[in-house]
Amino acid sequence: MLKRRGHFKQTVPFQDQLETFAKKARDMAQQLPAGAEREDLLKRARRADTAAHIDEWVNSPGLQPPKK
Repeated sequence: MLKRRGHFKQTVPFQDQLETFAKKARDMAQQLPAGAEREDLLKRARRADTAAHIDEWVNSPGLQPPKK
């Protein structure tokens, strides 16, 4: 028997979720001393920023290929 997953409507847009995550990660990184954990949080924040930019580009009305 297949188990069906429940669906729910997102109340917060994906872009806002990414921006919130990036801000929280940067805030947490500021609290840490220099080291691997801090660098990991900063890397994750940068990735969230990149994902937000890609999401914005993909959902733009005048979708253009990236410039080289």
